[in-house]
Amino acid sequence: MVSLIPIHDENPTSRVAVITYLLIAINFVVFITEPVATSLNGTPTTAAAACHQIAYFREYSAIPKELTSNQQLPVTAGPPVGPNQCSVVRARYHKIPALSVLYSMFLHGSWLHLLGNMLFLWVFGNNIEDRLGRVRYLLFYLLCGYIAAYGFALGDPNSTTTLIGASGAIAGVLGAYLILFPRARVTSLVPFLLFLPIRFPAWVVLGSWFLLQYFYFRGAGVGEGAGVAYLAHVVGFIAGIILVILFGGLSARRRPPPSWNRYQRYPYA
Repeated sequence: MVSLIPIHDENPTSRVAVITYLLIAINFVVFITEPVATSLNGTPTTAAAACHQIAYFREYSAIPKELTSNQQLPVTAGPPVGPNQCSVVRARYHKIPALSVLYSMFLHGSWLHLLGNMLFLWVFGNNIEDRLGRVRYLLFYLLCGYIAAYGFALGDPNSTTTLIGASGAIAGVLGAYLILFPRARVTSLVPFLLFLPIRFPAWVVLGSWFLLQYFYFRGAGVGEGAGVAYLAHVVGFIAGIILVILFGGLSARRRPPPSWNRYQRYPYA
């Protein structure tokens, strides 16, 4: 199964998606301060750079064992002691595990990781913000990220793997979009058709995305899924479906597109 790559949806909004654009901007600003920003795929070029990268993510990312125990790990990576090995040193920082979830939502492991996440947020986030309103949307986004991170941690509570990326929160946005706008037309690139752009209903694009994440989580794609927190995607998606209902997304009245005449129900010619 190959995931479709959405690039545009035909689903106009009634206001500028300030929060969505702000989240995208913050993600880019934070990323360029990370040690991985100098490489397209995030791979360090030296042993010292690799150890520095590990130490950086251990300090700022969410780690399942820290989340489930509410205590930071006492040690971190130090200077290299060999071509593929870092020394172990005592952590000199003070880390609050619950806050690390917030930090981790704005960290990414490579330019490709960042661009992929921001593309999905760009295409689908504005409509969820339009439906919920800016304050509720921001709260919704952050809650989805937290639920995804803690869901992943509970799935493997003793793991010391670093968890980074906005994909858990964005998965919540995708789940909400599926519920609110299942028939919206989404132009997507189809990889097995040489990236030919084709329009699909949102339920096809987002439904196939969710099934792919679920199959990888269940082990159907272990080789391709290395290093990706598929459980966080699944949990975030389901959280988005539930939260958008609890936040009143289904009952909220959608404003007409800005091109509509305020005195009639039909758009200008």
